[in-house]
Amino acid sequence: MNISIKYELDERAIDRIIEMAWEDRTPFDAIEEQFGVPEKDVIELMRQEMKLSSWKMWRKRVQGRKTKHRQKRDFQVGRHKCSRQRAISLNKISKR
Repeated sequence: MNISIKYELDERAIDRIIEMAWEDRTPFDAIEEQFGVPEKDVIELMRQEMKLSSWKMWRKRVQGRKTKHRQKRDFQVGRHKCSRQRAISLNKISKR
């Protein structure tokens, strides 16, 4: 079944879902909250919209990834910040 018809998604919504699914840090739960499309159907949509080689590469990358599933995440809210990232204040990069 065509996922876009099942959920009445326009081209812009499909593009946004693909973009969110491709991002490593966006959980499937966020896609479901915003568009009402569960993980299983996001995977099927990705398969329909992408070349087979790109879909296989994406699927291999996200399978079991902690950041794609809220229950598996080490953190609940907020943004990830690398420990090596410099603090920024008043639009100037502070020195160590």
